[in-house]
Amino acid sequence: MRQGWKDKHQGSLRAAQRRGQGTTWTAERYAFSYGLQRTSEAIRQWRENPAGVLRVWVPASVFITLILLLAVAVISELSSGYVLPSSPAPPLVVGGLGDVTHILFRNSLVLLFHALACVAGFIAGSSLPLQAQRKSGVSRWVHEHGGRLAILFVVGATIFSLSVQAYRLGRTLAGVAAYLHFSPLLLLVSVLPHAIPELVALFLPLAAWIMASRKGEWDTLLAATGVTVSLAIPVLVFAAFVEVYVSPHLFTSLTGLSTF
Repeated sequence: MRQGWKDKHQGSLRAAQRRGQGTTWTAERYAFSYGLQRTSEAIRQWRENPAGVLRVWVPASVFITLILLLAVAVISELSSGYVLPSSPAPPLVVGGLGDVTHILFRNSLVLLFHALACVAGFIAGSSLPLQAQRKSGVSRWVHEHGGRLAILFVVGATIFSLSVQAYRLGRTLAGVAAYLHFSPLLLLVSVLPHAIPELVALFLPLAAWIMASRKGEWDTLLAATGVTVSLAIPVLVFAAFVEVYVSPHLFTSLTGLSTF
């Protein structure tokens, strides 16, 4: 069905071009129409079988989360001697609604970055090839190979983002643990109740992007963006409340330290 719809649009576009109507506007109109149709079609299919798509996205997101946490643990162990003085704040002590708001704002920026990667993949892998026939030279090459360029860009950006996050979180974990005279791994365990659902939610759009790119289903990424963000938002709200009101109690029970 997906290929048939795409062929139909490309055939209509070629027919318009033969009639002398093949303007840039015509190509963009058909690309836009095709994108909306595929988005609607993908959402309808996923509604009929939501478990099917979640079985693909969630494990991929969990895998990325585990890789990041493993990297954080390794970096924290390698950062011995680094001390970072810490003020009383979640997840070390119970906070308030202001802390929840701050955490949600911080995580919303990360979620936005990953969602934009999905949208970029849709534009580069689906919309641009439909417009390639009206291009020439370098512009045509870019339009025809947009999917591959998008893969390179997002893979590079993802590796950079994960590396920066792993290094920053690992160093922070090591510094705070040294300041409190506890093992970094013990401190890491105390934040897992909120860190795992938070990271899995944040990486859902990225997981959808990876799965779609592997199958060449670029035209489903706009729908995937909306669905994964809709799923991630309530999980992030839940994780923020856990970080502010629950994780501090686990930290206290594991370390025996309630104030510092």
